[in-house]
Formats: sequence, C-alpha cells, structure tokens
Amino acid sequence: MELHDVWFVLIAVLWTGYFFLEGFDFGVGILTRLLARDRAEKRVLINTIGPVWDGNEVWLLTAGGATFAAFPEWYATLFSGFYLPLLVILICLIIRGVAFEYRAKRPEENWQRNWETAIFWTSLIPAFLWGVAFGNIVRGVKIDAEFEYVGNVWDLLNPYALLGGLVTLTLFTFHGTVFTALKTVGEIRERARTLALRVGLVTAVLALAFLLWTQADNGDGTSLVALAVAVVALVAALLANQAGREGWSFALSGVTIVAAVAMLFLTLFPNVMPSTLDADWSLTVTNASSSPYTLKIMTWLAVIATPVVLLYQGWTYWVFRKRIGTQHIADPVH
Repeated sequence: MELHDVWFVLIAVLWTGYFFLEGFDFGVGILTRLLARDRAEKRVLINTIGPVWDGNEVWLLTAGGATFAAFPEWYATLFSGFYLPLLVILICLIIRGVAFEYRAKRPEENWQRNWETAIFWTSLIPAFLWGVAFGNIVRGVKIDAEFEYVGNVWDLLNPYALLGGLVTLTLFTFHGTVFTALKTVGEIRERARTLALRVGLVTAVLALAFLLWTQADNGDGTSLVALAVAVVALVAALLANQAGREGWSFALSGVTIVAAVAMLFLTLFPNVMPSTLDADWSLTVTNASSSPYTLKIMTWLAVIATPVVLLYQGWTYWVFRKRIGTQHIADPVH
C-alpha cells in the first residue's frame, strides 16, 4: 500500500472519530430544545458534554489539517467549492463554543435563554450540513480539467446530498439521545430512552434509503458489508435501548456511525472528489496527494502524536464518566 493510500485511510479514520464524538455532542445540543423541560434539565444536558465538547472538535481540526498536508489539491477544491456551507459550519462552531462559555456568566433569564437557543441552532445546522457536504463529495461535483470547482452553491443542494443531511441530523440526534440516557438519572433518563426509540425509527428509514442509494450508485461487495453492519448495529441499538442497556445502545449507535462513514469512504476510493463533468477530471489519491517525502514526515508525526491524544481524551472521558441529574445542579453564583 502506497503512503497516499495510507493517508486516505487515516483521514477516513479522523472523520469517523469526529462524527462519532461530535455526533452525540451535536445531538445533546439539539436535545436542549427537544427533551429538556426546564432550565435545570437544560443545564443537565449541557453538563453531560461540558467537559468534552471542545476535545471532540480536535478531531475536526486534525482531519482538516491532515487533508491540507496530505492532499492539497483535494483541500483546495473542497474548500473553494464548498466555501459557503463550510463557512456556515465554522461560524456555527464559533458561536457554539462562545455559547457554552458565556451562558452562565450572567443570571438574567433572557441572557441564558438566548445562549441556549444558540446552542440548539449551532448544533442542528452543522449536523445537517456535514451530511450535505459528504453527500456531494461521494456523489461528485462539477470539477473541470484544472481540478477546479465550476458549479455553484445550488448544485450542492441536490436530492442525494439533502437526504444525506437528514441522515446525519437524525443519526446524530439519536446518538445524542442514547448518550443522554447513558449519562443521566431520573425522569430525564427515561424520557431520553423514549425519545431515542422515536428518533431511531426515523433514522433507520432515512439511513437505509441513503445507504442503499449509495450502494446502487458506487458500491461493491466491501461497501455492502459496511452497509449491512450499519443497519444491523442501528437495529441492535434500538433493541438495547428498549431493554434499558444504555451502554450497549450507545456503543452500537457509534458502530452505526463508524460503518456508515466507512461505507462512504469505501465507495469514494480511489477518488477523493469525483467529477461529474468527466471521470478523467476527478481528484484521486494519486493526483491530489503531496510528495512522498511530505507524506513520510507526516506519518512519523502521526505515529508519535496520535497515542498521546487518544490517551488524554480517553482519560477525560474516564474522569467524567458518572451520571448526573437535576439534583446535582447547584444554584448559580454570580
């Protein structure tokens, strides 16, 4: 296997890790409007992800940086062609981070409600737009002979990509719901399990349609296996949720995300961005990659840094592993 193939796999792993972790993160943000009934319950939801949300975004930064260094042509075409949706995602992530930090800085109800509203929308919008973006990456976009995107933003809003956006939105919400059931106690835990069943059923229908469409267009035997794993894991997650096995349900919803993202990258390879104008103009792991020397240096850096990041993040989740409820929410002091 060539180094550019290795880095395609590594970038796929980074995006998978990001969607697994930030997926439940976005889901909990959406639940602040769908599940929480009062201010205390919103604080419970926010506190479940409070210690980890910023660490989850490290995966996005690493995935973007790795793409820039390993596949500069891919990075340039992607960020120029998808400029507007990626800019919206970036603005949402900035506002979302500020909302987490500023929400409790003042006691006024309007102040806190406005930041809670910001958390909801800046969780929902990226959850949808990431699916739209990856739907277009897999489907292909208008790339010319100079590997430049020549379409417009309306070309990105095609039925396949919009369905992909609905899938990531519902799947992340389901992932966040089972995470909430895993991390909370009392009534909010029971309501999270009930909501997880409803959201999960909608997710199953949308995800099956999207993955079958993907398989029909670009799939092979390997991607079919990934599709089967994703579907079985999602059904098993729903059954585990109904049985009150929140840990298994969360793990299986994570497997669903991993298998679904793996399927997308399997159908994409060896392309990194197909051209809908001419297959010969598609960006591939070969014509979009950096020099072998650059990839070699990056590989050594990844070997050294990756275990440190994984150990630190694993330690963070271990320290903040206990369940919380409204009884653990102290009165704010200003």
